[in-house]
Amino acid sequence: QVQLVESGGGLVQAGDSLRLSCAASGRTFSGYAMGWFRQAPGKEREFVAAISWSGGSAYYRDSVKGRFTISRDNAKKTVYLEMNSLKPEDTAVYYCAASPLQWTILGYQYEYWGQGTQVTVSS
Repeated sequence: QVQLVESGGGLVQAGDSLRLSCAASGRTFSGYAMGWFRQAPGKEREFVAAISWSGGSAYYRDSVKGRFTISRDNAKKTVYLEMNSLKPEDTAVYYCAASPLQWTILGYQYEYWGQGTQVTVSS
């Protein structure tokens, strides 16, 4: 069992920054790739970023490249998503997820999911 709890969401203005955190418990955190997904109202869940189990590789969807940074601290069993230059289109519920693979962007390959944290960006 792996439990994931996201935090750090909020309501900000366009151009502001937020740092999301995802705290893990249960199985060995370092053995999982970690990903962030988001779902806007009325839209399908989409991949945002992923980081390999070692933290050596990170992957982002094109729309957030250069603005978002994913990182992890295996000692703290925590993964982060630093979001800069936020845009209204970034508004969504952000979910943290864990996969037993080295890395993947496919949602169905993530076995564990957090409850989500709301990010709202006003124009």
